[in-house]
Formats: sequence, structure tokens, C-alpha cells
Amino acid sequence: MLFSGVRKYLAAVFCLVLLAAGSVRAERIKDLASIAGIRNNQLTGYGLVVGLDGSGDQTTQTPFTVQSIINMLANMGISMPTGTSLQLKNVAAVMVTATLPPFAQPGQAIDITVSSIGNAKSLRGGTLVLTPLKGADGNIYAMAQGSVLVSGAGATPAGARPIASHLSVGRITDGATVERAVPTPVGQGEFVTLELNGSDFGTAQRIVEVVNKSLGGNAASALDGRQIRVRAPTDPDQRVSFLARLQEMEVEPVRAVAKVIVNARTGSVVMNQLVSLQNCAVAHGNLSVTVGTAQAGGAAPATPPADGGSLINVKQGASLAEVVKALNAIGANPQDLVAILQAMKAAGALRAELEII
Repeated sequence: MLFSGVRKYLAAVFCLVLLAAGSVRAERIKDLASIAGIRNNQLTGYGLVVGLDGSGDQTTQTPFTVQSIINMLANMGISMPTGTSLQLKNVAAVMVTATLPPFAQPGQAIDITVSSIGNAKSLRGGTLVLTPLKGADGNIYAMAQGSVLVSGAGATPAGARPIASHLSVGRITDGATVERAVPTPVGQGEFVTLELNGSDFGTAQRIVEVVNKSLGGNAASALDGRQIRVRAPTDPDQRVSFLARLQEMEVEPVRAVAKVIVNARTGSVVMNQLVSLQNCAVAHGNLSVTVGTAQAGGAAPATPPADGGSLINVKQGASLAEVVKALNAIGANPQDLVAILQAMKAAGALRAELEII
């Protein structure tokens, strides 16, 4: 079942409800936008973890592990007789992943994640053998090696209830050394480009106004709802100082789009303070909801109709939090709430974007 359907769970899910509308706080440009060209790069590699305590791959079911061992030994000058069948229990084939940060230089250490791709029971206590990490272009950008740390393994206190740990994934702090730098140009020529975290013409215009007011003239101009071009010094040292100042400028962003996010797997529902309702009536199973016939005081108490359902009256323009509170009071489960939200959206009564994840 996708939903628990109990009142306590629903109360816990909606412990955070709509806040009273207030003045918009100013935010730094660095929190609203990033500089084009400054980005992370993903690295991947295939390797072997050795030294496991009998928890490695079953080689009869993972022939690629045996092939990898034979190839590694051949590179070290050790040749195996043809037809040799290796029965190993202390080796596991893994995928190694890492994120190469911008401006990373050769010699810098980065963290890596080691994940089993065979049927190894655990990577605890193993050591990753030297593994090249490649980018999307096929070039090697880092080399990884080290002892694998499996989080949570053996961390249960004495006498406590055992907690299932995920033992097929581990991390190595500073487990890879950067071997090749990725060119990271900061802008083109005399301009740098700011990219908003989310497309918004209003916020883009406000950033342009703040930058021009601070720097004077027409230093900034909006290219569209996401990109803003800013004139910057061409000297590298001056450009760094300029960007540091630019990112600390404060802007009051426009109000976000009214949105309701529903997690269909857990029944969690999160909404922002701009969500509102229009007149509507929704029936779902033994639940009935009517919006627009309330008294001036707001949400009316629930009164059971003749058919055994529950009727809830909510004034027009009331916040969705009031509907959630009323449904919670009569024992509606998350599945009921999701169905009601979808019906309200389809009828045009829910004035917000409904996104189901």
C-alpha cells in the first residue's frame, strides 16, 4: 500500500502549514543565481575492492569480476594458465563515482563513492584498488584508491535493537586525486552571465535594477527570464573582486508561484503561503467538502450528513491549510487528501500548481 491511512501520520505530515503573508526578505544574488560556466563535473570509473572478509562477489555468478582480476594481474606481469577457474570471496566489482568541483587543480583531493555492481554482501573493510575516473569526454581526470568506509556498519549500541545497514555502498574521504584540470572560463570577454536558479522575469528585472543602481549606468541587462548579462572587468584579479561584490548584493525577489507538492509514495503534501481556494464542492468516498458556504468566521465545524459522510464548510479564498486541518479532524488519510487536491485542481478551484513527485 502506498499510504498508511492513519490520523497520527497525517497530523505529522502536516505539522508545517501555511505561514502568514509578510514582507519579502531580501536575498543575496548568490542565493538566487549562479555564474554561467562555473559548474561541477561528474566522474565515473570501474574498479575492484579487495580484502573483504568473505563477503565479496560470487565469482560463478559475476564472471566480470574474475575477468577484471585476471586483467589486473596480467598488467602486473602475472599470467594465469588458460582455463583457470578462480573461486574468490574477498573481491567485489564496483563503480566509483565522484564530483569534480569547479577550479579543481591537479593534486587536489576529492571524495568518492564506491558502489557494488555484483552480488557482494558487504564492502566493509575492503580496499579500493587504483581506479581511473573519467569524465563524459572519456579523459581521465582523477585517480582513486583507499580504504572503503561503510556508514552505519557495526554502529548498533549494545542491547539496542539492530538497525539494517546498507552495506553495498561506501565512501572514501579524499579518496581520489585530481590529475587534470577542467578549464572554467568566468564569462566571455567583458561580460559575465548570471543564471537564475528558476526562471522568473520579475526577479531577473529586480536583479538588473539592483546591479545598475549599485554599479551605475547599464552594467546589467536581462537576456530572458533566467539569464542576466553583467559587464565586468577583464583583469582576472579585478574580476574576482567584482564577482565577490556582485554576489553579495541583496535583492527582494518577487513572490513565488503558488504551488502544492504531493509525494505519491509517502502521502506527504507541502504547500507555500500563496495557495488559495475558490468556491467548490468535492466528494470522495464517505468524505464531502464544500468551499464557499462558510460563515463569516471562517471554517465551519464538520457536521455528518444523512449518508454518513462528513461535510466541511470553508469560506471562499481560504487557505488550503484550513481544508487540510478540517480533513485531519475527521480522520482523512493521505490518499483521500491527494484525490481531493487533484479534483480541486481539475475543477479550477485550487489556485496553485499541483506537482506530484
